[in-house]
Amino acid sequence: MSRAERSAAPETPSAPTPAALPFDFQCPTRLVFGPGVAARVGELARGIGARRVLLVTDPGIVAAGHAARITGHLTEAGLQVTVFGRVRENPSTLDVAECLAMARAAEVDTLVGLGGGSSMDTAKGCNFLLTNGGRMQDYWGVGKATQPMLPLLALPTTAGTGSECQSFALIADEATHQKMACGDPKASARVALLDPELTLSQPPRVTACTGIDALAHAVETAVTRKRSAVSLLYSHAAFKLAVAAFPRVLSHPGDAAARGRMQLGAAYAGLAIENSMLGAAHSAANPLTAHFNIPHGQAVGMMLPHVVRFNGADPAALAAYAELAVAAELVPAGTEAAAALEVLIGRLNALLRVAGFPASLNNCGVPADAVTDLAAEAARQWTATFNPRTIAARDFAGLYEAAMARG
Repeated sequence: MSRAERSAAPETPSAPTPAALPFDFQCPTRLVFGPGVAARVGELARGIGARRVLLVTDPGIVAAGHAARITGHLTEAGLQVTVFGRVRENPSTLDVAECLAMARAAEVDTLVGLGGGSSMDTAKGCNFLLTNGGRMQDYWGVGKATQPMLPLLALPTTAGTGSECQSFALIADEATHQKMACGDPKASARVALLDPELTLSQPPRVTACTGIDALAHAVETAVTRKRSAVSLLYSHAAFKLAVAAFPRVLSHPGDAAARGRMQLGAAYAGLAIENSMLGAAHSAANPLTAHFNIPHGQAVGMMLPHVVRFNGADPAALAAYAELAVAAELVPAGTEAAAALEVLIGRLNALLRVAGFPASLNNCGVPADAVTDLAAEAARQWTATFNPRTIAARDFAGLYEAAMARG
């Protein structure tokens, strides 16, 4: 084709480059990071007008002494503190109801979430009902709170969910076990204190599950249909930090610098979720947790490599995975996309082995005859709608079957 013919030919539409992807970015949460910053919680709470605080946490955090220390910092700042220390893993509407009763009795004006995603989600759920009334089911979705909400301070003791940087509370219906994502910008933490020292007490199993969860967040947010130029910055930064730090925090759990990198990676991945949502790996993981009690991080991690391979059949997703592998320095720039995908999947599988997860879903007590029901439930999950490649129940069945056969 001559130059004249080329200039006269219509332009072929191309996929937008990351820099050209649209975005509408807001970050309502102040991030305070560094060893020992948890000691500033009283000062920061008082600075946003707190007088009567409800500290929301779980029994493990109470037993580790973190709740007592944070209570001390708050009372030293002249604040009245009530502690709700009964949050369960994967909190339900029952956890929220019990937390709400204590918040009302104490007439609190500020909430502090201390722990993993379960504690922060419970605090957010309580905030919805305390300020807006009704039931958690009324807030399933986005932007359904009509009244202002109380200030929330978040202190993560794990490096996983990134809930401290998100406006969503993930709460299960106590009766049906259906997980409800209840999101509203007003539910976002006013301040998140990222203190690596709070994560040093994590048991190895918790470190493994939460760390894989953070890695999965970075991978999924990098390819979703809702990704943007801003979310990709956080996805890539989160993955680069976590992919290097994760093996280190398992082999050297007292390495505070590695803990800090994991905690930052989890927070950045949380910011990515807030701006791009998640995908099919989380859709597939939720039914496994609900019906077979597989910890969320383990469930999403075991499904992730299969979802990445499934999505890799989509050219735009393939390119996005390759960009993620380059950003994390798993492959050099210019590596052919298909080759980069294989390296990425290989690294994910290696990290799952480092985490000590079972080789297949069979080893987790998931029977083959559960696949059909699991697939139907996964296809109904909200996050599936953001997956870069359209995915239906039959596709989820194939993913579960692959995860059953692995190893």
